[in-house]
Amino acid sequence: MSVAAASGVWADLVGQEKAVGVLRAAVNGGRHAMTHAWLIVGPPGSGRSNAARAFAAALQCPSGGCGECQSCRTALAGSHPDVTLVRTEQLSIGVDEVRELARRSAMSPALGRYQVIVVEDADRITERGADALLKSLEEPAPKTVWLLCAPNPDDVIVTIRSRTRLVELSTPSPDAVAALLMRRDQVPEAIAAYAARIAQGHIGRARVLARDENARRRRKEILDLPPRLSTLGACLTAAANLVEAASEEATAATVDVDARERAALSEALGFGGKGVRTRSPGAAFKDLEDQQKARAKRFQRDALDRVLTELTGYYRDVLSVQIGSKAPLINAELAGPIAKMAAAGSPEATLGRLDAVLECRTALETNVAPLLALEALMIRLRS
Repeated sequence: MSVAAASGVWADLVGQEKAVGVLRAAVNGGRHAMTHAWLIVGPPGSGRSNAARAFAAALQCPSGGCGECQSCRTALAGSHPDVTLVRTEQLSIGVDEVRELARRSAMSPALGRYQVIVVEDADRITERGADALLKSLEEPAPKTVWLLCAPNPDDVIVTIRSRTRLVELSTPSPDAVAALLMRRDQVPEAIAAYAARIAQGHIGRARVLARDENARRRRKEILDLPPRLSTLGACLTAAANLVEAASEEATAATVDVDARERAALSEALGFGGKGVRTRSPGAAFKDLEDQQKARAKRFQRDALDRVLTELTGYYRDVLSVQIGSKAPLINAELAGPIAKMAAAGSPEATLGRLDAVLECRTALETNVAPLLALEALMIRLRS
């Protein structure tokens, strides 16, 4: 099936012909094709959550995923009564949330053919949460389907992984991503091609870069850094600026929802004349504040991860030039600075810088202070 042949709920899953074939066979009732639990994995931006939503819609659709009926539209939008979509903005999915999902999974479908539970961040389920999920997977209700999404199979504990059917997505080609941007988002061809190339197969990132001039500006600021890291002071300043920018981005993304949540809690607790006044509102506000801090931390980490992704692409281009690779540059518009850096160093030095970026990502994942991690990285990238 070509990209152009994809239709209905599957239309946005570009470059995923094999995976779509497996999911379609399950929807169509092929022999041994359907099971009660699935694990959809793939690199960032490959469309894991889109694949899960499309599959959920197709399972509810009388026509197997037409994309036009009410079942398809509501399932894709997250408003179908028998499709539960879970995407956490926190750092983890805890046992209480999983128990609630398990309770819901035991219910019979209200309108649709199945009770479908989509967990878009299954890799964030805690160990206690995984234990609670395991029972539902071992003793599934007859009309319940679990769709778990994660970057890699190893990101999900083995007891959960062993009870699911694996579907693997691949990184779509730049041409496929560009075609999607032009068709779905009406992005001009030149910008679509540019965004698809620099996003390296990440569909969501490509869409942001194609539509948001500020995102393109922030990316340019990151890629202007490597040649400027010539002194210790420059390295420390760059690290501080990157962390500050990530914090500002996280604040901008969460300030409105934080205010709405606080106002809703105030009303529920009886402040302002409504609701039942509790004797200990402080604990409720403290819990909300902790959740909001965790969400802001995740947004900041995501912003810094994008910085690391851009730096990885930059030094990948430098290494490509150094070894005489014929592969096209990700950052073709920076061919001059890249060639200059390549000539000034060695492939071994560039590999060391790539290792430094990887180690910084690992440090951030293990809760090293962002400023400390970025300072160490900038110093190791010093030219």
